[in-house]
Amino acid sequence: MHAVALVDVAIRTTSLTSARNVPFRDNRALSGLSSVAVTRFGDGAGSAQVMRPESVVTVVDGIESRHGAETDAPPERTLRRVAGAALTASTLEWYDFYIYGTAAALVFNTVFFPTASPVVGLLASFATFGVGFLFRPVGGIVFGHYGDRVGRKKLLVIAMLMMGAATTLIGLLPTYATIGIAAPILLVVLRCVQGLAIGGQYGGAMLLVTENAPAHRRGFYGSFAQMGPSLAVILSNITFLVLIAALPADDFASWGWRVPFLLSVIVIALGLWIQLRIEDTPDFRRLNEGSGAGRPTEKQTATASGPARSRSPLVEALRTHPMQILQAGGMILVIQVYYYILIVFMVSYVGTLGVDRSTILTIVLISSGATVLTIPMFAGLSDRIGRKRVLVPAAVATLVSAFPFFWLMESATVPTMLSGALIAGVVLGALYGPMAAFFTEMFATGVRYSGASVGYQLGAVVGGGFSPLIAASLLAWTGTINAVAGFVAVAALLTLLAIVSTREHYRVDRR
Repeated sequence: MHAVALVDVAIRTTSLTSARNVPFRDNRALSGLSSVAVTRFGDGAGSAQVMRPESVVTVVDGIESRHGAETDAPPERTLRRVAGAALTASTLEWYDFYIYGTAAALVFNTVFFPTASPVVGLLASFATFGVGFLFRPVGGIVFGHYGDRVGRKKLLVIAMLMMGAATTLIGLLPTYATIGIAAPILLVVLRCVQGLAIGGQYGGAMLLVTENAPAHRRGFYGSFAQMGPSLAVILSNITFLVLIAALPADDFASWGWRVPFLLSVIVIALGLWIQLRIEDTPDFRRLNEGSGAGRPTEKQTATASGPARSRSPLVEALRTHPMQILQAGGMILVIQVYYYILIVFMVSYVGTLGVDRSTILTIVLISSGATVLTIPMFAGLSDRIGRKRVLVPAAVATLVSAFPFFWLMESATVPTMLSGALIAGVVLGALYGPMAAFFTEMFATGVRYSGASVGYQLGAVVGGGFSPLIAASLLAWTGTINAVAGFVAVAALLTLLAIVSTREHYRVDRR
């Protein structure tokens, strides 16, 4: 424990091999700086003292690096509790978001759009699914601004309460047969609230854990927030599978679909628990402590007790990190496209090939399980070899696998569909796993919630929200699934370019 503490204090990019000899291991962190102040550590038996009157802050590309700062990372037990809270919050909130997509593919066309033809009704259902994504950037902007102003935890709790309330109300919503056109209108309104909430949730859950984690394990601990979406798909599909198996088709269509939505009252309870039991991150607390200090200019070295806080974090993020915001959106693009085509479009498409809906839901569940397993593996690997050394091969694998995935799924046989879904699950896990740490390292503390949230949600609205609708339209227009595969391949190429162009800040204690 003393060795780890020394390493964290030193800069968290030093060797972990000895508490008595702590050399700098990664000089990339210091490239481009004219001078750097380095703190020496005492060499004692079983203990060490930090010979530092104050910390030194350097700023490169608008991102603060703290050299010689005392660590305030929480103990391992607290870190595990925070990681568990982030995982649970992410899982349950994404569960609320995803059950809408599953219901849209299975029943919303008949429940809320019964007067339309089957094809038009399905397109209308997918369109309402996509509407929520239009509000995700708005949520990222609003929650990001206040998350950088008042704290990560508070905004995460608000997002969870909003999501839980909106999803529960969808479960109570009258159908078109009961209140007519008001039913789909109210459905869209509640979906917009879901979009706002999920737009703010990601940054809160991600930063809650990555800003608590030591730099040399940031990827691994950040993966707990990343596993939430895939676990949510598993939870969502299990819920629907149980209901489909237990209820006659008419009962499921009339009231059974409401059960998954009503279960989201659990999200409200969890939000209240987090409010009471989890502290905000050390980075944000240091931001509060140093909010009165002037912010160092680019490539300037200065002493400070902590980073300065901007009065308008969003404006500051757009001013100082415009390229990083675009790069973050590009990096997440193909993950959104591929994932939502898998969990929403494929559920509907494979059904038209004569595959039972329980079968395809099970296949998607298994694919999501593969993603859950691979996310921490590749995130942990990125802690050892760097983010880009994991992400670049993963993006290439996504590009190469696009067409085989759709060919395997189109076969409509269980073994080949399962093979395709497993391929998708693994490459998505490899891509998504290191993203939380990478996004955290791309932005300075005072604008991190804003920058990461806006970038992520831009990629989500462009790549995810309307992907099922675009895929269905491409299939109807061309008559071949290859058009949809080409759509995924183009998104993968754009993601690869975004990753390659992004500067690596691996294992630097950037606060």
